[in-house]
Amino acid sequence: MHILVGTDAQWVLDEVLAALSSPENSFTVCSNGRDVPEAIETRTPDVAILDSQFGSMGGMAVTMNLRLDHSDHRIPHIPVLMLLDRDADVHLAKRSGAEGWLVKPLDALRIQRAIHALVAGDSWHEGTTAGAASR
Repeated sequence: MHILVGTDAQWVLDEVLAALSSPENSFTVCSNGRDVPEAIETRTPDVAILDSQFGSMGGMAVTMNLRLDHSDHRIPHIPVLMLLDRDADVHLAKRSGAEGWLVKPLDALRIQRAIHALVAGDSWHEGTTAGAASR
């Protein structure tokens, strides 16, 4: 599986790589959201993990651009897992079109479960008002 990771925080990248590194997985890392279209043009990922805030164009804006480009048939659909800073950001993740989101702090098991759900065509949500994860 090829995974695009959008973050400028080394600790976030370290968490994602620790959770998902395997011989079957490869990664493209973008530290600025403006670099994502070129990265996708070079190699289309199976899934994208986007930090809600990174570089000069954060995960919300990148996700909305991905959805617009897909609706215009310029790129295939790419499932997005958004990494949120707080529960209050859930409505922004929903509005951007992300299929899933995790609220920081992160851990390997939650990242793995969320990515497996998204790649299987499901969704993964945390931080809802009920406070429980849902699929």
